[in-house]
Amino acid sequence: MLMSKSLPALVLLALLVGCASRAPAPSTAPAPRPAPPAGGWPARDGPDAVIPPDLHKVPDAAPKLENIRKGGPNKPYEVLGQRYEPMAGDEPLIERGLASWYGRKFHGRPTASGEIYNMYAMTAAHPTMPIPSYARVRNPKNGREIIVRVNDRGPFHRGRIIDLSYTAALKLDLLRGVGAVELERLTYEDIRTGAWMRGSEPAAPVEPPPIYVASEASGAPALSTTASVAAVPPAAVPAATAVPTTDPAALLADEAPLPQIRTVAAPGFWVQLGAFSQLAGAESFRQQLLKEADWMAPLLAVFKDRALHRLQAGPYPTREDARQAAERVRQALALQPVVVERR
Repeated sequence: MLMSKSLPALVLLALLVGCASRAPAPSTAPAPRPAPPAGGWPARDGPDAVIPPDLHKVPDAAPKLENIRKGGPNKPYEVLGQRYEPMAGDEPLIERGLASWYGRKFHGRPTASGEIYNMYAMTAAHPTMPIPSYARVRNPKNGREIIVRVNDRGPFHRGRIIDLSYTAALKLDLLRGVGAVELERLTYEDIRTGAWMRGSEPAAPVEPPPIYVASEASGAPALSTTASVAAVPPAAVPAATAVPTTDPAALLADEAPLPQIRTVAAPGFWVQLGAFSQLAGAESFRQQLLKEADWMAPLLAVFKDRALHRLQAGPYPTREDARQAAERVRQALALQPVVVERR
């Protein structure tokens, strides 16, 4: 009786063991990794899912004279244990190295300059170039060149010298990843004289209207209707006191007390501030302006015109822009500048 009662339980146990032995063992293989996005970019950055059409038609950045910001994005900084010292003044820079680009991860976010990053604009990031700056970037493999505005910091990888926007990389045919480039910063002189426009011939300057010269009594520019009145001795212009060395304009003045004069200028509208028979007089007045209105630093230039050295500020794209600048000078410095068009 005892054996007959326990038999069903033993049979049930045997059946359960048999079923367990036939059940498949749990898999130990790792889960399949998701395929990388097209082009091999990591998921954290790359192009947008939908790219705007005709990006190759986006014009290059148009260089213009902008003051180099003091502090802010131009202060020394450290990234990944590496210390960077941004350039403090308007200095030339030529580099050869690798270029990369950055896209949707940063699109719409603030750059180092505080401006919003637009991956479809012609901008770039550089670790030490002054912000803002303009630079020519060339792909030596295909000969393509572009002009970009540097408003951000980066890249921070060994061997890379510039991080391009999506459109800038597209125009250089560098979207496949990292590629070799040649980099040249455009200086104030490059922009002021139009030298950055390779292959273009600057037009002869237009004879300006009545000029303003420094009067011996006050040292301030006075109206003259004839060129002969402009022969004012340089001593008639009071020398400016020292400009702080942190000012980019001061760096230029210290390195070149008498600036290189020009015979041609970039097309556009210029504000004429004075005309002098000697270069020393123009330079002395230039330094006085730097002391009293440092915002004019990147705009000032001296042009040799026959027997005169003309101190002018520009170029401005429109006559109205030049007129507003002349009005600002008139209110700040009690001068009466005139607007000159150069074609």
